[in-house]
Amino acid sequence: MKQNSRRHWLGGWWLLAALVLTTVVYWPGLSGGYLFDDYPNIVDNHGVQPHDASVPTLVRAALSSPSSEFKRPLASLSFAVNYLTTGLDPYWMKLTNLVIHLLNGLLVFVLARALVLSAPAPGKRGSIVAPAPLLAAAPPVGATSVAMLPAAPPIASALTGDIATEVAPTTAGSPCKATAGSLRGTAWQQKHAGVVAALIAAGWMLLPINLTGVLYVVQRMESMANLFVLLGLIGYVAGRRRMLHVDSALGDDVAQPRHSSNLRGFMLCVFSITVPTAVGILAKETAVMLPLYALLIEWALFRFKSPRRRDVSDESALGAKLSFESDSNRDDSSSGSRASRLKSLPPTAKSAQLDRRIVALFLLVLVLPMVLGLAWLLPGILTPETWATRDFTLRTRLLSEARIVADYVRWTLLPTPDALSFYHDDFRVSTGLLAPWTTLASMLFLAGLIALMLWLRSRLPLAALGIALFLGCQLLTGTILPLELVYEHRNYFASFGLLLALVPLLAAPPCRPSTQAHVGAASAANEADCTNKSIAAEAAPTRICFQPGALPLALPRFALLAGLMLCWATLTGLTAYAWGNPLRLAEDLAARAPQSPRAEYELGRTYIVYSHYDPASPFTKLAYAPLEKAAALPDASILPEQALIFMNARMHLPIKDAWWNSLIGKLKARKSTVQDESSLGALTQCVRDHQCKLPKQRMMEAYYAALSHPDPSARLLAMYGDYAWSVLDDHALGLRMTEDAVKASPAEPAYQITLIRMLAALGRKVDADKAIGQLATLNFGGRLNSSLAELRKLPGLQ
Repeated sequence: MKQNSRRHWLGGWWLLAALVLTTVVYWPGLSGGYLFDDYPNIVDNHGVQPHDASVPTLVRAALSSPSSEFKRPLASLSFAVNYLTTGLDPYWMKLTNLVIHLLNGLLVFVLARALVLSAPAPGKRGSIVAPAPLLAAAPPVGATSVAMLPAAPPIASALTGDIATEVAPTTAGSPCKATAGSLRGTAWQQKHAGVVAALIAAGWMLLPINLTGVLYVVQRMESMANLFVLLGLIGYVAGRRRMLHVDSALGDDVAQPRHSSNLRGFMLCVFSITVPTAVGILAKETAVMLPLYALLIEWALFRFKSPRRRDVSDESALGAKLSFESDSNRDDSSSGSRASRLKSLPPTAKSAQLDRRIVALFLLVLVLPMVLGLAWLLPGILTPETWATRDFTLRTRLLSEARIVADYVRWTLLPTPDALSFYHDDFRVSTGLLAPWTTLASMLFLAGLIALMLWLRSRLPLAALGIALFLGCQLLTGTILPLELVYEHRNYFASFGLLLALVPLLAAPPCRPSTQAHVGAASAANEADCTNKSIAAEAAPTRICFQPGALPLALPRFALLAGLMLCWATLTGLTAYAWGNPLRLAEDLAARAPQSPRAEYELGRTYIVYSHYDPASPFTKLAYAPLEKAAALPDASILPEQALIFMNARMHLPIKDAWWNSLIGKLKARKSTVQDESSLGALTQCVRDHQCKLPKQRMMEAYYAALSHPDPSARLLAMYGDYAWSVLDDHALGLRMTEDAVKASPAEPAYQITLIRMLAALGRKVDADKAIGQLATLNFGGRLNSSLAELRKLPGLQ
């Protein structure tokens, strides 16, 4: 008994080892700094830096994210909690991310184990696959009776662990007792499912492509959203197993009334799809994919089956039929004989009924929201202005994403340092099927992947599900939305799908050939009531694999799996070490992507930080080369020029006209991006704070160039209003630009606060009071209480 208990917990020990190893691998990276989007979302976002934990300040923190119109309040609140406890120290921010990642790893283990145990057996070429509830009441189908059934393909049986075979054999209505071999098979499945799930969780936690979900602080948004996605999927699988009367832990019938189990299971499915989705969206919009993932699980594993209603006579008839078949006609292997036996079974054994409730559930929570969402999004997506700030169109985006999704497969399973370079702004956009030629090749690859998924559904359901989850995850970020093309963290969940498809194959136990005589001998020793005829029939010399779930070529498979795990852990460890120091990271990322403007800019910016604006520092000289290289690279923003101008202005060194000309030329050539706006804002703040002396004429040219494009953003209008008011001392222009910013984004309080201050300074009390009234309508949860109180105390409003 103790030995069986130890075997049962083998997967748990593997999981514990994986959690410890993941912590060790990531630990060196916790001492690093902030990077890229961490600054606008955390470092420069005073909303997530509250002075107290009052309700108004927390509400303000929750609604302060500039990353999305939906504000992602749950993630922003977590940043605020970090700030309240440990300040802006990035170490504790990253440690929190690591804890979330480990929790996700634990949930991946639970979900993977549930999926392995829930995979159906392939119904192929007349194989009799009786549904779980029927087999639960049927005579024991152990080593004695299984021999008469057409065997499933060995690879398929290795990976499915179908619901039917999970049901422990029973002796009710049987002429023979359950064999020890059959009982061992059930226990073995439980143990093997735990080991496979632990290996999937270990690989997922150690994958290099998932590193940015941990050490890139702002991507806590992604990891938190997936926390609820995984919880929801675990609940859905548990609910469906309950509906089909299969206990997720013991593989036996649920010990409660069928109707009660069915209803509770369905309610658990409804809850698991809706509530975690709603909560997860508060961290990041990617949680909206949870219902789709649940649908894919239903498609691959549960097949929309409904629990069958049966009476005692049906069960007895089926039990007698299976018992009779196990004692006769063992040598009849013709397709006609199998067909006749199938016809003689009760109707519920031949086909599964469609569960209309499950169909209606997905129509309500997936299809209907998808249709409404597309109706809302498509008009804007089809508008050319939507793509004005991008260097790609809807057509070229779709062409490019075919290559990117194909690359994600390679980056996940066979990663290299140059592929996982964090910055991917050096990616060449596809302009045609053969420009570059890999566009068409990638499309064919993805088409083949889809065809393989469909072919595997009845043969290797877990592999089919894994491919489906990977491809389904790309539908949100890799299709029509005008997002940036490439980001590694978009595979935080998708990588689980690839591992679900691959690891069970590689981890299947070795095939130990035996004969049915061995199985028959084991049965005879434990079944005194079985007839001599049955034992003799089992002594046929046909060779089988005694242990269920076995596959050949064990040594090569195990070696490949071990090699992949070692590769993933090593590359993640080396990358985490680089992330542990800002300068080391900047140099490493620039080496990985030498043609990336962002990587070169970040290296130059890091040199500036290390120079402390000292002209004599050796880092000052090092900063010029990467910044000038970044400025000259194709499709670069004005960040490099801004950094060069900013640095020399702060150190009172000459500013080259070439830098200004390049900056203004880029702003004229295309509509300003978020990075361009941030650059202009940084220069404006430097002048306003009297840290830089920049020529007004050049700054005006830059703003004119940025504003020359249609529909300038509210942020750009507000920045120009700030510059006109504070630097040019042109109050009329500053007020007009700020009013335009308020009109362009009426839901943003910051612009209205600036407008009220300007109106108060000009003595326009009536207009200021009216603006305060408008601002008060945005005071959700008292988040603007302190701002409103300060505004009402302004001298011009007394």
